[in-house]
Amino acid sequence: MSVHPDSLRSSIPGVAWPPLVQGVAALVEAYIARLEVTEWLPLERIEEAQRQQLGILAAHCSQHSPAFARRLAAAGLAASDLAQPGSLARLPPLTRRGLQDRDSLFCAQVPEAHQPTGMTQTSGSTGEPTQVMRTGLNKLGHMAMTVRDHRWQRRDARGRLAAMSAHRHEVKPLADWGEPLALLYRTGPALSLPATMAVAELHARIADLAPQVLVTYPSVLNAMLDIIERTGRGFEGLAHVRCMSEMVHPELRERTRAVVGLAIEDAYTSEEFGFLALPCPDADGYHVMAETHIVEVVDDDGNPCAPGEWGRVLVTDLHNFATPLIRYDIRDYAMAGAPCMCGRGLPRIERILGRERNLIVLPDGSRHWPLTGYSKFQGIAPIQHYQLIQRDLETIEMRLVVARPLSPEQEDKLKAQIQVSVGYPFAIRLTYFADTLPADQSGKREEFVSLVSG
Repeated sequence: MSVHPDSLRSSIPGVAWPPLVQGVAALVEAYIARLEVTEWLPLERIEEAQRQQLGILAAHCSQHSPAFARRLAAAGLAASDLAQPGSLARLPPLTRRGLQDRDSLFCAQVPEAHQPTGMTQTSGSTGEPTQVMRTGLNKLGHMAMTVRDHRWQRRDARGRLAAMSAHRHEVKPLADWGEPLALLYRTGPALSLPATMAVAELHARIADLAPQVLVTYPSVLNAMLDIIERTGRGFEGLAHVRCMSEMVHPELRERTRAVVGLAIEDAYTSEEFGFLALPCPDADGYHVMAETHIVEVVDDDGNPCAPGEWGRVLVTDLHNFATPLIRYDIRDYAMAGAPCMCGRGLPRIERILGRERNLIVLPDGSRHWPLTGYSKFQGIAPIQHYQLIQRDLETIEMRLVVARPLSPEQEDKLKAQIQVSVGYPFAIRLTYFADTLPADQSGKREEFVSLVSG
């Protein structure tokens, strides 16, 4: 983070210099100081520390979670085994169905220093909603990783922030950026915007504010880029574009650079775990937040993927002593990465490929990452916002918001372009919406979603 000395906030009355903090702010500041050391440790030392922490976690969970104790026994493992090299791979992954067995899975006791506990509800966009109990220690880690994100991307907290929220139903001006930034720094003002607002109004509100930092969904960003190109009204003074929740397509990255001259800053997060990986501030790819999580990328046989290979993501939360999320199959896909040239020892992921539901399923059962051809849509029709939903093995619904009604010829060209791009002659069904596309429960409007089960 680009921190100006005058922006540091003191939380002790009567003390302005040097600025001192106490309470939660002091814990966050101490956590960040540790992270600035641990990120430079050699990978071997990081993995050794992870195993030590995993052994402590497993001992607690085996005693207080009947479901986890049964998992260990079924695999022929003791809790102490997980502290040894290679033993974690012997534990079969935890599935979403297993996570739903929460009465047996949740720990009956949680260390007092980790309190309070609270429930996190996943979106249920796959038709299998889940609840995870998380702790105050998890929240503290999330706050520290939030600050790490801002620091790595060198965002100036004194600037204006515009952020979208799926849980906000009205436009709300805010005096600061909120926790955890406002605990440590004097920040600029912020504007919270409902993600369900019509894209044209979102664009106007953001342009009026002229923020230095914009936090948005990739699908909304893509639609706002259309407006910027069409009207010529951009976001004056914008220095950072932070995308969240949805997969960021390489074409959107290129388009954002071309239209607003900025690289997209995203992060790998989930409702169950918080921050899993952040983009390296000095090189390509993402660094796993290894101080709090073990992230494995495995092939269909459960073997670790080599750099450049993509596979399923399994996640272990090293600090959740309420819900044993150990080797949880999060249903994401990623590409494994080689060690980073930046010198940080944190494990590296080359690319986040998205959720299982973001893969197109062909009639022969094969799956691949779809190219929708959206870069050519504007040359065909005045499309303001779109989403593709695979309904079955033969049908794709295209949801559209358009500036004016399309002619039959434009509709036919659009359908043909999609068929060519995805590589199969699906039946394309067009559905029109007046102002904005409906979002799922988490506020997402992912570019492509398949409803076909594996």
